[in-house]
Amino acid sequence: MLSRVLVETVSRLSLYLKPPSSLRTPSSVGRIFQRLCVTSTPPEASSVLKEKNRQPLGDQKTVYHQVALQKMRSGRDSRYDDRGYRNGGSYGGGYGSGGRGGGGFGGYGGRAGGGFGSRSGPAGRDQMAGRGLREIDWRSQDLKQIEKNFYHELPVVAQRSQFEVDRWMQENQVTVHGRDVPRPVFEFNESGFPEVLVNMLYSNFERPTIIQSISWPIASSGRDIVSIAKTGSGKTLAFILPGIIHTTKQPPRGRGEGPSVLVLLPTRELAQQVQEVSREYCKAMGLSVTCLFGGAARGSQARDLERGVDVAIATPGRLLDFLESGTTNLRRCSYLVLDEADRMLDMGFEPQIRKIVSQIRPDRQTLMFSATWPKEVRALASDFQSDHAFLNVGSLELAANHNITQVVEVVEEYQKQGRMMSLLTDIMNQPECKTLVFVETKRKADDLTRSMRRDGWPTLCIHGDKNQGERDWVLSEFKSGKTPILLATDVAARGLDVDDIKFVINYDYPNNSEDYVHRIGRTARCEKKGTAYTFFTPSNAPKARDLIKVMEEANQVVPPELVELADRSSGRSTGRSRYGGKRSYDERGGGGASKRGRYDGGYGGGSYGGSYGGGGGRW
Repeated sequence: MLSRVLVETVSRLSLYLKPPSSLRTPSSVGRIFQRLCVTSTPPEASSVLKEKNRQPLGDQKTVYHQVALQKMRSGRDSRYDDRGYRNGGSYGGGYGSGGRGGGGFGGYGGRAGGGFGSRSGPAGRDQMAGRGLREIDWRSQDLKQIEKNFYHELPVVAQRSQFEVDRWMQENQVTVHGRDVPRPVFEFNESGFPEVLVNMLYSNFERPTIIQSISWPIASSGRDIVSIAKTGSGKTLAFILPGIIHTTKQPPRGRGEGPSVLVLLPTRELAQQVQEVSREYCKAMGLSVTCLFGGAARGSQARDLERGVDVAIATPGRLLDFLESGTTNLRRCSYLVLDEADRMLDMGFEPQIRKIVSQIRPDRQTLMFSATWPKEVRALASDFQSDHAFLNVGSLELAANHNITQVVEVVEEYQKQGRMMSLLTDIMNQPECKTLVFVETKRKADDLTRSMRRDGWPTLCIHGDKNQGERDWVLSEFKSGKTPILLATDVAARGLDVDDIKFVINYDYPNNSEDYVHRIGRTARCEKKGTAYTFFTPSNAPKARDLIKVMEEANQVVPPELVELADRSSGRSTGRSRYGGKRSYDERGGGGASKRGRYDGGYGGGSYGGSYGGGGGRW
């Protein structure tokens, strides 16, 4: 046991220490230092690294700055200019923040840093964005009537037998509660959308997803919705297309007027992805859409708002900034979407959400989408909605995507790096090898990335301390497949929408089984298959019982070592999740290959022609 602790300690030290120039000579002291560095690598990692003899890659920060400089010189692309991000140092880059930990997640007041206007410190909730906004007395306002119900059920839908509808809902594990809920639609041409939108849907997809089939008729009827939908279920089009039609039914927008449709999301990445999905459909209907998020220059976003927009997709902090400054208002907003509501609450956005909703007329239509249904989300739905329809696809028990193969290995902490190298050696030989690795801390993400790049692995990382330019570049490299391995923290990976991730590796096990399900859900998107590897250490033992439940529900093989850990810890901990261990949410509250394949030769040759070579090509 003592030897393991020593190996782990020296391994960590070797990530930060480099021998001084005086020790680079073959002196006895230098040889001792070099011997320490060699033995600090876990045995499994050492054998893999020596066998492959890869070319070292440049440090991520250095490579990024080289790319950024080239971008600015050739294309004058200000997105890559670090100077544009000095106002927000932490994740989300809160406006006006500075010092250590500035900038709340997604904008303001998040757990990752200081809130709006904070000068320093780790958290800024007390100095919340939007504190200067005045409450609106909606009873004294002369509000124009809004049209919300524009759904006309087509004969083909009305004539479908109830037996066929019930069978479809049972086969797809669909749960629907509510008054006079319209029937689902099975084809795009049954939706009642304009022909131009239907044709666009058919050109991109074969048929509606389950959540779209049940959401479109209800949302088009003007009803409030609570939808429990997993990531990758097609929920973006489930709420944005009825929102687009809703906008076209309202009085014409004047210059400088606020949006009719507002979509609130927890992260800038998710906001950008929703905008990307929405843009072409909005354009086809002659509507303008903008995306508001922290960590980027305010100028272009403010200009969009000043011209007037129909659809706004926003993170809470940046939107409150514009509301408080008078750049826009929400008096015209009549269609509100809270996407990933559970995550927004987890990240401390509830005060900001309530502040924003107070600026929207009370007779609005409100749609809430959430991956889970804890009491906090139920309370929000109760306060913001009336007579809502409740939709759920799949079991209300905590469940993972059944298209994901879950592989859990019980290991010691010091064994993790070696096991990951062995896994990646096998993975990189696969035709599809895009891999997302989750780690616990920002520092570990940086350290592992530095170590792996030094050993020739095509790896990049994202976390809360990366500015927007670097984050955009990293995600672009990962999405394109130029860098097939991405390390990320939980917060940074929220909203990461890459539909061809084949493998997920949980280098560090998350805080609870809900986060575990969210993590592995990054693979097997759009009905594809995927594999999730998880390293589970004895220190994670109190969480073993919950993990076993998730694996058993998905018919996965549970390793005996995990069962043994669960049995040993059962007397010391209940293993409950952050939701008190209650899994059922009632709607009413109740070892490596010897060949590298196409990446062989230190990424310096083969099909990539030196693009990964040490110092060659882009690197």
